[in-house]
Amino acid sequence: MKIIISPAKKMNIDTDSFAVKGMPEFMEDTKILMQEIRSLPLAKAKALWKCNDQLTQLNYGRFQVMDLEKALTPAIMAYEGLQYQYIAPSVLSKEALSYVEDHLCILSGFYGLLKPFDGVVPYRLEMQAKLPVKGNKDLYHFWGDRLYKKLCMLNEGQPESDRVMINLASKEYSRCIESYITDNDRFITVDFGQIIEGKIKQKGTLAKMARGEMVRFLAEKKITNPEGMKDFCRLGYRYSEEWSNEKRYVFVETGQRVRDRG
Repeated sequence: MKIIISPAKKMNIDTDSFAVKGMPEFMEDTKILMQEIRSLPLAKAKALWKCNDQLTQLNYGRFQVMDLEKALTPAIMAYEGLQYQYIAPSVLSKEALSYVEDHLCILSGFYGLLKPFDGVVPYRLEMQAKLPVKGNKDLYHFWGDRLYKKLCMLNEGQPESDRVMINLASKEYSRCIESYITDNDRFITVDFGQIIEGKIKQKGTLAKMARGEMVRFLAEKKITNPEGMKDFCRLGYRYSEEWSNEKRYVFVETGQRVRDRG
């Protein structure tokens, strides 16, 4: 069973907490993207990133001096978003960290597909960025089906019941996997929401928190079968049989925000 999550925009450097255990699979492609962004005038880089002047200057400077092989941070520690705060890798047990290493994959517009302890540097490049490169109109076309195929390769050799992809990524990122799913794949999207006017509505901030908490739950319980996910009852969410199906697991907010660590 493989779990996919999105990266976060905000990144840091932490070369002390955990050791880097490998390099990103698609490093040659990352080098191509790095050179492409380096060649952009500042104004075009700002338009690409859609951020303010301060963040533009920070990230433009990063790309100009970027070294993809030095001062590396394990990917799971490099991203600072809410999802990663709720995974809280720095306080996970060794067994839970081993689970994360074996089951978690991080999608990235810049690196493609990352394992949790692959070494990365701070960057800014969202998957939906309109960056023409190598004859491709954007990053979706640049990466094509390669990230999906790599994810399938990582699932090879597992029992049939375990060859599952758990989607905890945002639509922007899950698209680069979901677009290539076949009838031979079991791809389960996990949603966290409220029932409003007879529909499930997701709130971005709460969903990010819950996605991180779900990763943590799976790691602590060492869950390798999607059925085990249904026991998740943290941050006030519980599995809803009514709203769920084989391809979509829905967790509905109950209003009781208890952070269960049981």
